[in-house]
Amino acid sequence: MSSQPHIVLPWTVRRTRLPLLSLRCLDCRSESATTGEGKFRVNANGKLLDVWLLVRCVSCDRTSKLTVYERARVRSIDPAELDGYHTNDPELVASTLLDPLMARRNRFTLDWTDAWRLHAPPARLDGPWPVQVEVVFDDPVPVRPDWLIAHGLGLSRNEVLRRIKCDIPLRRTTIAGFTFTVMAVD
Repeated sequence: MSSQPHIVLPWTVRRTRLPLLSLRCLDCRSESATTGEGKFRVNANGKLLDVWLLVRCVSCDRTSKLTVYERARVRSIDPAELDGYHTNDPELVASTLLDPLMARRNRFTLDWTDAWRLHAPPARLDGPWPVQVEVVFDDPVPVRPDWLIAHGLGLSRNEVLRRIKCDIPLRRTTIAGFTFTVMAVD
């Protein structure tokens, strides 16, 4: 019997919607906001531009602005990107919201609860061969590998710790792809 993995399965973690923002509302003190359909506001003052991403409180519907650019020269912004701000391009909304520098600058975190799904083909784990799985993240969804593997394979987390050989620590949150091997049952 060979010790090399015989079966390779692709798993993909994809977002189903944009995550909520953990951001305190100034009116109702709620901790949750959303981008809704994703709107930018662009304000020109001479040759300088301000660009904001508009967010809405989930509880009271108050609109707030997250700074994307502040007093930036018009020529310093890529024309295609500027056009995306004017047309409220959904991909630009997503990439702006998922940018960690944007989150740090505007002091919010992302709440990924119910905002992602694991796409995985069914795996037969009762065979004599180990199964290798490559996990790819389309977006930076923070998840613990031991929980993701247990959820995807229908195993307990203790069984995951016993049967899984992984290239990263299983009990640390990750937002990047990884590979793991499910060892055959003894």
